[in-house]
Amino acid sequence: MRLLRPRYLIPLSILAAAAALTFWLTRPNPVIVSVKPVASGLVEATVSNTRAGTVKACRRAKLSPGIGGQIERLDVHKGEHVTPGQTLLSLWNADLKAQLELARADERVSSAQARSVCLQAAAAAREAARQTTLHRRGMVSAEQADKAESAAQARAADCAAARAGEQAAAARILLAQANLARTVLTAPFAGVVAEINGEVNEYVTPSPPGIPTPPVIDLIDNGCFYVAAPIDEVDAAKVRVGLPVRITLDAFGKRRFTGTVSRIGAYVLDLEKQARTVDVDVRFARGDDIGQLLAGYSADVEIILQSRENVLRVPTEAVVNGDQVYLYDAATHTLHLTRFEPGIANWAWTQVRAGLKAGEQVVTNVDRKGVEDGAHARTEDVNAR
Repeated sequence: MRLLRPRYLIPLSILAAAAALTFWLTRPNPVIVSVKPVASGLVEATVSNTRAGTVKACRRAKLSPGIGGQIERLDVHKGEHVTPGQTLLSLWNADLKAQLELARADERVSSAQARSVCLQAAAAAREAARQTTLHRRGMVSAEQADKAESAAQARAADCAAARAGEQAAAARILLAQANLARTVLTAPFAGVVAEINGEVNEYVTPSPPGIPTPPVIDLIDNGCFYVAAPIDEVDAAKVRVGLPVRITLDAFGKRRFTGTVSRIGAYVLDLEKQARTVDVDVRFARGDDIGQLLAGYSADVEIILQSRENVLRVPTEAVVNGDQVYLYDAATHTLHLTRFEPGIANWAWTQVRAGLKAGEQVVTNVDRKGVEDGAHARTEDVNAR
C-alpha cells in the first residue's frame, strides 16, 4: 500500500473539518424541556365540582305573616341576631284582639248558662227520684212519677246542650287566638336577619297561588353551614356518603377546609347548555370553621375517592395518552417515549405501578413543539431535578 503523501493530508483534514462543521450547523436545535424525577409520595384519586359550589346555611327561612295587613311594629333590623321565638314584626290587629275579647266574654256567658241549666237538671233528677220513691209507697200516682222523670231527662238534655255550647265558645276563643297569632311573626330558630322587605305602616300580602312574592324577613341560621356543589354525572357514580373532602373558598385564598360528603342528590340536573350534574352536599368537619363563614360564599370541593402513600408517582401533566411519558436521557440528551402501568391519579399526580424507576427524569411540558420520541433536548435548568 502506498502511503498518502503529506501534501494530500492537509486537504483531507480540511474536508473532514468542514463536514463536521456543516453537520453541527445544520443539525436541529435541541428542544428545551422541563423535567421532574420519578419519586415516591402521596397519590389520591379525586373528583371535583364542574361549576362553583355555594356555601349554604343548614336552615334558612324566608318568612312572611300568615295573613295580609299593615305593619304596625318592626322589632328587628337587618344583620341582627335573634333567638328562637323572638318577635320579628307585628301587623295591626286591634280588630282581632277585640274579636278575641268578645269570644272570651261569650265563653263566660256560655259557662254561666251551662252551670245554671245543669243545676236545674240536677234538681229535676232529685225530684224524679223522690217521686219514684213516693210512687212505690203508693203516695203519688204513676202519672206524677213519669212526669217528674220526663222533666229530669229534659233538664239533663238541656245541661248537655249547654255544656256543648260552652265548648263551642272555648273553641271560638282558640280560633280568635289563632287568627291573632298570624299577625305576629316570630323567629323559628336562632339566626341572623339577612333581609327585610318592608317598613312600618307598609302593607304586606301573602303570595297568591303560583305567584311568589318577596318574603318580609329572610332569616339565616349562621350556626351551621354546608357546601352544595355540582358534580359531573360520570364522576357522581364514584362518590359515597362519608368520603373525605377538601374545600377551598375564594374568600380565603389558598386555605383549605376539611369536610365529608353528607348527601348525594337523588336525580341528575339537566340544565340547558350545561353538563348534566348531580348536587353533592359537603359538611364542614371542624366546628371552629363555621364562625368564619358567610352564606353565599363560592366554594370548590375535591372529594378524595382513594389514597395511596409512599408510592412511585409522576406529575399528571407529564402523562401522554394515559400510559406514556417522555424520559429524558441526560447522557445522550435525547427523549424516549416510554410506556408504564398507571394506578390511581388526580390532576396533580399519577401513580406508577410498573415501567418506570425512581430517579428517572420525565418531561412535564409535553405540549411544547419538538417534544417527540428520539428528539435532541436539553433542560431549562442544567441542574435538572
